Amino acid sequence: MLTEEEQEELRRELTKVEEEIQTLSQVLAAKEKHLAEIKRKLGITSLQEFKQNIAKGWQDVTATNAYKKTSETLSQAGQKASAAFSSVGSVITKKLEDVNIRSIQHSISMPAMRNSPTFKSFEEKVENLKSKVGGAKPAGGDFGEVLNSTANATSTMTAEPPPEQMTASP
Repeated sequence: MLTEEEQEELRRELTKVEEEIQTLSQVLAAKEKHLAEIKRKLGITSLQEFKQNIAKGWQDVTATNAYKKTSETLSQAGQKASAAFSSVGSVITKKLEDVNIRSIQHSISMPAMRNSPTFKSFEEKVENLKSKVGGAKPAGGDFGEVLNSTANATSTMTAEPPPEQMTASP
């Protein structure tokens, strides 16, 4: 327990600290008002400050070890995926090379077969696969063109660069 004298001393100190806090609050408010006036005169807007804060925050995030490690891991994963897709393209090209493309192209050109739902579905899947493996080809190419370009690519594969670097003739 505190004595009457100690309690009175603490009450005086409490009053003094409260007055100091009030004074500091008034000084802070005046400083904030002065700051706002300076920014207004310089043409600094809240939006500009927000943009700067976002940029600084992003810079801080990209400087962290976690971000750098994640970025590096994703880059390696992308490279591996690219290599895998390239490998799949090479395997498909090799398999098509093993099949007599000219005879398939000739037999597929029969109108009855070309108009069948099964053939159209197969044609669509092959075109989608070709665009994914060999890069995008302008729209409008038909299945015959796809087979021709594949045949041309496989026949010149030993003398020329890989299929993704070649332009197939229509």
